[in-house]
Amino acid sequence: MTIKSRLKIMIFLQFFIWGSWLVTLGSYMINTLDFSGAQVGAIYGASGLASLIMPSLVGIIADRWVKANRLYGIFHFIGAIFLLGAAQVSDPTVMFWVMFFNAVFFVPTISLSYTISYIGLEKAGLNTTKEFPGVRVYGTVSFIFAMWLISLGGFELSNLQLYIAAGAAVLLALFSLVLPDCPTSNDTNDKSWTSRLGLDAFVLFKQKRMAVFFLFAMLIGAALQINLAFANPFLHDFALNPAYEESLTVKYPSILLSIGQFAEVIFILAIPFFLRKFGIKTVMLLSMAAWTLRFVLLGFGDPTGLGFILLLLSMIVYGVAFDFFNISGSMFVDKEVDRRIRGSAQGLFMTMVNGLGAYLGAVISGQVVDYLTVDGIKDWQSIWLVFAAYTLILGILFAVSFKSRKSPDTVEQANTVHSV
Repeated sequence: MTIKSRLKIMIFLQFFIWGSWLVTLGSYMINTLDFSGAQVGAIYGASGLASLIMPSLVGIIADRWVKANRLYGIFHFIGAIFLLGAAQVSDPTVMFWVMFFNAVFFVPTISLSYTISYIGLEKAGLNTTKEFPGVRVYGTVSFIFAMWLISLGGFELSNLQLYIAAGAAVLLALFSLVLPDCPTSNDTNDKSWTSRLGLDAFVLFKQKRMAVFFLFAMLIGAALQINLAFANPFLHDFALNPAYEESLTVKYPSILLSIGQFAEVIFILAIPFFLRKFGIKTVMLLSMAAWTLRFVLLGFGDPTGLGFILLLLSMIVYGVAFDFFNISGSMFVDKEVDRRIRGSAQGLFMTMVNGLGAYLGAVISGQVVDYLTVDGIKDWQSIWLVFAAYTLILGILFAVSFKSRKSPDTVEQANTVHSV
């Protein structure tokens, strides 16, 4: 089996695990376990708390002491145990802690999967910027497949979604045994304590451009977590209106949401062109504009007629919103840093996005949802418009604070290694 084939299977299983529960767990907790918006937000925020330290710490370990492919398998096996535990839980406090410890081990595997991919592609003599999107797209395909499986199987409001995710995690842990071997750095020339401890990636904050980039990556990460926690419960709430309860939107909300992942497939493959043509600043601005448009469209959408068209459009723009920030950001970071710290740099990016950003987004959005809920009825239009205003302001601030290089960031320029 070629390295690319192994990487595609790895990425497929990686995002199948996430897709099995990430979008639908909120509906399961609200509709089946009767958790409040704040409780759901806190539980989704658990992954953010776990991500404050773990991706960076694990990235450092992978760079310096333990091979990334070995850590990857161990972490997926442990994560599977916590998913099995979560399937048994009905108390919000216990659920928070179980999902917190699952995230402690799962979230770092995302950045590890990217590091393994970059190293594996380079070992095969391939250009990572050109080839990685073609590998990463298998993650989006698997996310779609998982969402359809959960929805068509009738598991959206069931704990079976967690059992399925756990099974896939065990399978991936076993498959990790055949992943490309990832070297660790034994550079004896490192003299500083930061180098000896593997903290070089944090030196990136001394570069104003990178510091601004990481700050806004965190703030966009909040928007992503808002979407993950409440898009599916929003669609389920249309069932409260008798006119909508038999609509496809209410019966199969995950299938509707999966259109966003179909859009991801297209826009992932377009990333190299946009980075080469416009540079990272424009690509990130397009992402923020897409987040604003998505939230506005959700605010005015409904399951029938023109409202359904608005919902469909919101799913399509999600592809731009996610890919142009998450995937492009990861590629940008990989090309901006020294090869010796690529694992810890990816971990730092994941910490900012899925750590600080995810935690703030989940907790604050949960409070917003509860504030705009009256007598158990959520004012979803106002909720989505508040979130849209947030991402609009974010885009304006990014436009004036992030400085492009004198010449645009091109794919060719990105292949030049910039030492920290």
